[in-house]
Amino acid sequence: MITKRTHQLGPGGFCICPKCGEKTPHARGTRCQENRCPRCGAKMLREGSHHHRLFEEHRSKDPEAPPG
Repeated sequence: MITKRTHQLGPGGFCICPKCGEKTPHARGTRCQENRCPRCGAKMLREGSHHHRLFEEHRSKDPEAPPG
């Protein structure tokens, strides 16, 4: 099955580090996953994205998970 990408998050928002919780403004035209956290070097996630929601769901099941 082929899914069409939709950009529903708009140009604003934030990129969040799943490892240390650092939050930076999203740069229009650049995917957050292409950026590295300025604090720890991990790949960033777009706040409110599918991947961010999956991370939050996983973290809620594991209280030992890092902030983000």
